[in-house]
Amino acid sequence: MKTFFSILLLAAFPVLTQNDPNNLPINKIQVIGSHNSYKKAIEPSLFKLFMQKDSANASKIDYEHIAIDKQLDLGLCNLEIDVYADEKGGRFAHPKGLDMVKKQSPYNADGVMDKPGFKVLHIPDLDFRTQFSTLADGLQQLKRWSDAHPNHYPVFITLEAKDAVAKPTDADQTNKLTAAVFAELDQNLRDNLGIQNILTPDLVRGKNSTLNNAVTQGGWPTVKAARGKFLFILDDKGSKRDFYIEGHPSLKGRMMFADADAGTPEAAMIIRNNPQDPAIKDLVKKGYIIRTRADADTQQARKNDKSDFIAACNSGAQIITTDYYLKSTHFKSDYVVSFEGGKYFRTNPLFKN
Repeated sequence: MKTFFSILLLAAFPVLTQNDPNNLPINKIQVIGSHNSYKKAIEPSLFKLFMQKDSANASKIDYEHIAIDKQLDLGLCNLEIDVYADEKGGRFAHPKGLDMVKKQSPYNADGVMDKPGFKVLHIPDLDFRTQFSTLADGLQQLKRWSDAHPNHYPVFITLEAKDAVAKPTDADQTNKLTAAVFAELDQNLRDNLGIQNILTPDLVRGKNSTLNNAVTQGGWPTVKAARGKFLFILDDKGSKRDFYIEGHPSLKGRMMFADADAGTPEAAMIIRNNPQDPAIKDLVKKGYIIRTRADADTQQARKNDKSDFIAACNSGAQIITTDYYLKSTHFKSDYVVSFEGGKYFRTNPLFKN
């Protein structure tokens, strides 16, 4: 016969289990991370010239981030990296911005930009200073941090693969993003971060017929099972996404998730930049992981307007990106984004009851 005390324990145990983040599937948490996580500020003298020429657009990129390991130390659980293919090397070795204003800080002093490989930067020729110049270096930094913190929460990484830029007629724009380039990109993730540190679509799909079926039927791993892991999502809905999916049904063998349309075999993680989008809540409830934004182009921070952040929180979107997990050092504003208590990880409010 059960005692009154044992009945109380049995009644309480499921609640304790449910409220323990370790036992929650990763689609039932909510995290905050950084947008363009690698970005350093534009050199002040070059930025001043840009402001004189185009103050409206200059103000949109007037922000910067601390080193990526410091962001992770704060507790951010999402990062964003932009990469450009540079098959021969040298494409981004001498930005035009260096010639526009003299006596700037050294750039490419170690010659790494002269070598082949994926490069990390925001806007070539203008906003080109970064916390790490190559994808390989950035991934190795992540691995070192992860090795030093092996029990860390899962970290979501949005990766945007960009075509070589400026004008389509530029003579040096030789390697467009293709399926072959994406295969090399996947190999970079394996080589520099290690497949053992990546939560891949294959692992989530398991024995389900499609990735979509897996996530809409409760197939996401728990936080505990995903600790120490990184999840990548390719930020593109057009031809680049199609190249990435081609030949890989349900993303079989791929390292990254794709921003696939809900209901398609490859759907699992979806990007909806507008936090006011009424469809987000329904997608979250169906089992998809959604990434949205709390702010963009410095506008919310300048106005100290948190309405988009509040909407993002209430939407249930699991990943919320910001440029302001810390207050701006570029203009005066009290705008800063975090959950209650200065945290960047919490139980998703859509699943609390």
